[in-house]
Amino acid sequence: MYKYLKYMFEFLLSFVIVQLFLGIVWFTHSFVETPAEGKFFTVLAPLNGAPGEFVLNYILWSVIPGIVLAIGILIFIRIIDKKWIYVPLLVVGLSFAFYKLGIFEYVFVNSMSSNFIKENYVNPSDVNIEFTNKKNLIYIILESVENTYAAKEDGGFMKDSLIPNLTKMANDNISFSDTNKLGGGLYLDGTSFTTASILAQMSGVPLKLDIDKINKYDFKKFYEGITLGDILYENGYENYVIMGSNSEFGAIDGLYKNHHYNVSDLNTAIAKGKMTQDDIVWWGYSDSDLFKYAKEELLEISKNGKPFNYIINTMNTHFKDGYVEKDCENIFEDQYSNVVYNSDSMVSDFVDWVKKQDFYENTVIVIVGDHITMDLKFCNSLPKNYNRTTYNTFINTDFDKMTIKNNKRLFTQLDMFPTTISAIGGKIEGDRLGLGTNLFSGKETIIEKYGYENVQLELNRKSKFLSSLMGKK
Repeated sequence: MYKYLKYMFEFLLSFVIVQLFLGIVWFTHSFVETPAEGKFFTVLAPLNGAPGEFVLNYILWSVIPGIVLAIGILIFIRIIDKKWIYVPLLVVGLSFAFYKLGIFEYVFVNSMSSNFIKENYVNPSDVNIEFTNKKNLIYIILESVENTYAAKEDGGFMKDSLIPNLTKMANDNISFSDTNKLGGGLYLDGTSFTTASILAQMSGVPLKLDIDKINKYDFKKFYEGITLGDILYENGYENYVIMGSNSEFGAIDGLYKNHHYNVSDLNTAIAKGKMTQDDIVWWGYSDSDLFKYAKEELLEISKNGKPFNYIINTMNTHFKDGYVEKDCENIFEDQYSNVVYNSDSMVSDFVDWVKKQDFYENTVIVIVGDHITMDLKFCNSLPKNYNRTTYNTFINTDFDKMTIKNNKRLFTQLDMFPTTISAIGGKIEGDRLGLGTNLFSGKETIIEKYGYENVQLELNRKSKFLSSLMGKK
C-alpha cells in the first residue's frame, strides 16, 4: 500500500510540474489580452457556467498531454533513480508560471502603495445628483466589441467593416472618440475583462485585488461601494439585467444583485421553462434569444409606471471564434468576423424595435463594448502602434451633438458611470463620480489631466482605499 501511495504522490508531483508549463501556456494563450490582475481574478472568482467547449479545450490541450508527460517523467526519474530532480523541475516550473502570469511584475508594482485613487475618487454619497427628467435607460454591453472592427476609412482597421450598423449609429448619434473618426475608450488594466469593465462602468473604479488579502475576498458580496444601480434605485428606478450566461461566472451576480438589480440569466430562463439544460449552447443561450427575451421583458417592465434601467449583456462575440447562430451570414473568411457582423445586425434590429415602442420617447439607449477582444487572430494581425478602443454610442439623449466636445477625447470605461447618469437626465454636482468624469460636461478626465501612462501606473499600485471597497469575508 505504501509503495502505491509513493507512486501516486510522484505522479501527482510530475503532473503539477507539467501543468506549470502546459497549463500555464494554455491559460495565458486563452487570456492573451488579460493582465495579471485579470488572470488572478479568473482563477479566484467563481467559474460556474463556463462553456463545455472551453473546458474540453483545456482537457484536450493540457490535461491529457499532461497525464502522458507526467507518466513519462515518473518512469524516467524512476529509471535513473534521481528523485532530487523533482526539486529543480518544480523551481523552474514555478518560475516559468510566475513569469507568464506576470506575478513577478505584479508583486513588484503592488509592493508600492499609492493614494492616487483615494485622492481622485469622488464619493457619490457626497455629491448632489438631481434628476429633472428621469429617462429610462437601456444599456447594451457588447462582449469584446472594439472599434478595430470598423472599416479603415471610418477609423477601424478592417478592409470591409464588420460593424456597419454600429458605425452608422455612432455617426448618427453621440459617440465619444479619441480621434475625429470612430473611436472610443482607452484600455486600462483594471477594466480589461468583463467583470472589471462592468465594475468600472457602474462605479467608476477599476477592479483591484489586494495581494495581501488575496484569500479573503467574498465574491458573493463583491464591491461595497456605490454604483449606478444604487443611485438609480434611490431615485425611484427599477433595475434589471439580462444575460444568456450563468451570472455566477466571474462574480457578476454579486456585482449586480448587491446593488438593487433583478438578474435574469441562463438559470432564470431554465426556471421559467423557456429552455432546458439540453438547449444550452455556447455560454448558455444565444444572443438572438437574449434579444427576444429582452423584448418580452421590456414590454412588461414598461407598463410598471416607474422609470427603468435595463442592462443587456451579449455573449456571441466572446473568444474563441464566437458563437455562430443558425442564420449567421458567411460573408468573411473567418468565423469570428462573421459572428461580429451578425451581432452588429442583431443589435441594430433590436434598436430599431425599441424605437417603435411607446416607451422609446422617454428612453436613452447606451451601447458600449466591454473590453477589447481577446481573440488571438485579431490581436496578432494588428500593428503594435494601433490604438485599440472600445465602442460607445448614446441614442436619444437631450444633448445637442453639435454642442458636445465628443472628438479627440481621452477617456476610459471609468467615465461611463457619470456620463450615463447625465445621459438620462441626471445633474451631477461637479460632473465627477468615482474616478470618472461626465463626458457631456467637457471637463477633463483623469487621463486627460494626468496622462494615460501616469494613470495606468498609479492604478496598478496598491490602494488600501480601493481595497476597503471590495467585499471581503
